[in-house]
Amino acid sequence: MFIQTESTPNPTTLKFLPGREVMGSGAVADFPDRDSAGRSRLAAALFEIPDVARVFFGSDFISVTKSDGDWRHLKPPILGAIMEHFTRELPLFENSGPEVPEADPEERYSDEDAEVVEQIKELLDTRVRPAVANDGGDIIFRRFDGKTGIVSLYLRGSCAGCPSSVITLKHGIENMLRHYIPEVTAVEAV
Repeated sequence: MFIQTESTPNPTTLKFLPGREVMGSGAVADFPDRDSAGRSRLAAALFEIPDVARVFFGSDFISVTKSDGDWRHLKPPILGAIMEHFTRELPLFENSGPEVPEADPEERYSDEDAEVVEQIKELLDTRVRPAVANDGGDIIFRRFDGKTGIVSLYLRGSCAGCPSSVITLKHGIENMLRHYIPEVTAVEAV
């Protein structure tokens, strides 16, 4: 089994591509700390490696964020854990799979802004999320305030804590949303 490794814009995160499906099309799972690894054997195994701070599963990749340490020393045990998991054909999650809430409890907007929110989500899903997935991360809609025009987004995977995420938010996502949706005035990370 060959696992490709790619750098990301976040110097503390590497993207590992095992050459097979991880979560599947459009699905993701974020483990911001050891306690959140829960029912995922692979995430738990990765958190056993010293200095692993965050694990993120994308459609066909795994992003690992380090708290400290040198990638030269961290990559071998990370590659070993991923290889062992997939060669043993272990399930990614115990029982039925990741816990996915039907409606995101963090998502907030007024009913009168529903049409604008659908436009925002459509642009995020078609133009933004595929691009940030290439960098080992994900961006999720959280809120839209129709009075101020501010869109709040949650950054996951390699996007969380990335030094260039502010530039991506302000110069990339904000400019695009303001161009297509006049009601949007600003974008912020939450």
